[in-house]
Amino acid sequence: MTIDNARSLAVESLTRVANGAYSNLQLDKTIAHSDLNDADRRLLTNLVYGTIQHRLTLDYYLRSFVKPGEKLEPWVENVLLVALYQMLYLDRIPNRAIFNEAIQYAKDHGHEGIRRFVTGVLHAIDREGVPDVAKISDPLKRLSVTYSMPEWLVTRLSDQLGEDKTISILETINQPAAQSVRVNTAVTTKTEAKAELEIAGFTVEESQVAGEGLRLDGQPASRSELFNQGQMTIQDESAMLPVEALQIQPGDQVLDACAAPGGKTTQIAAALDPDQGGQVTALDLHEKKVKLIARNAARLQVADRVNAMALDARKVDQKFANQTFDKILVDAPCSGIGLIRRKPEIRYDKTPEDSQHLQTIQLAILDAVSRKLKRNGLLVYSTCTILDTENADVVAQFLATHDNFESVRVTTTKNVKADRDTDTLAIYPDDFDTDGFFVSALRRKN
Repeated sequence: MTIDNARSLAVESLTRVANGAYSNLQLDKTIAHSDLNDADRRLLTNLVYGTIQHRLTLDYYLRSFVKPGEKLEPWVENVLLVALYQMLYLDRIPNRAIFNEAIQYAKDHGHEGIRRFVTGVLHAIDREGVPDVAKISDPLKRLSVTYSMPEWLVTRLSDQLGEDKTISILETINQPAAQSVRVNTAVTTKTEAKAELEIAGFTVEESQVAGEGLRLDGQPASRSELFNQGQMTIQDESAMLPVEALQIQPGDQVLDACAAPGGKTTQIAAALDPDQGGQVTALDLHEKKVKLIARNAARLQVADRVNAMALDARKVDQKFANQTFDKILVDAPCSGIGLIRRKPEIRYDKTPEDSQHLQTIQLAILDAVSRKLKRNGLLVYSTCTILDTENADVVAQFLATHDNFESVRVTTTKNVKADRDTDTLAIYPDDFDTDGFFVSALRRKN
């Protein structure tokens, strides 16, 4: 296919995302069903993620050239937003090429009136230029439009962290996410894996954050023989920290209460020794996801120490006696705001009410599984969000109603944020160029 088809596929992908599809899954599906070359795949990926990342900014610009209150069909809006994104954020594509493709798409998919509308809007933008965001008088709206982040999220982060830190985070989240992998120490060492990856043509750096993490550049990690052979798995660096905080011993009985797709389950399993009785029990609500955990465990050659089952973590009383486990991980369902760089549409889908509702679920899971922890055992609570509602507030409420637990300082292999003044560990996207994550360690008193 030609480069122009990448633009058409971007519009179609964005329209499906607007109808509820996940951007990463939709993009993978689109690429799998096309015959784009590498350059066109990169362009398609850039157009989809870039348009989503900057959507509020682009929409603010577009509304200056559309009649007030006029509602556009989603595909028409996406034709214009993709064109605007290329005009404003991509340097090497001439406006002539952008306009020709957008107008042709409008002609092919709509009537003559839509073609004329798209043509008129694009030429007006080219002639007049876009409005200056810096002139927005309301400081909250100005930040929201500048960084394409809903106002409620800007407010929450500013209240939590202050304006300077919030701006630092906002400046980071629209940058491409780094590619990182976790070396599977059940079958190889980090030194061996690093050497093999470099021979295979990857640029490799050790993670500053995670003990078993590597950063890769050069090609997708999933194309590596090490990935296919189960010697490594794709995982963000900050996502490796909750398991490090568990301080796994080879003979531990471990519960991974919210386990799918199994990245942390297999990380736990790699630290266990089945000959010493070590085992991780991995739970998920859905049987389909349990099978995914099992497949990942098999690929990473740790299936002999993983017991995956379909069970709501809030109903562990149905299956397990009290004080069954040495360690418990609750990597809780959350709003996922820390993953914005990988799933940019998250910011537009979530509401403050969603976060509050999730807090109720998180507390219910913690309450249920806490009884299954042995005395002096360690429970690690983690999320991939950066909102206090689902993080520090959850921990505080749990401790207030469970006086048999105490907070202990989170420890990690590389002693991340050693100078912090909290037991809990909060990683923000601008700290180490990783996903945002929160980790808390809670010990059941003896």
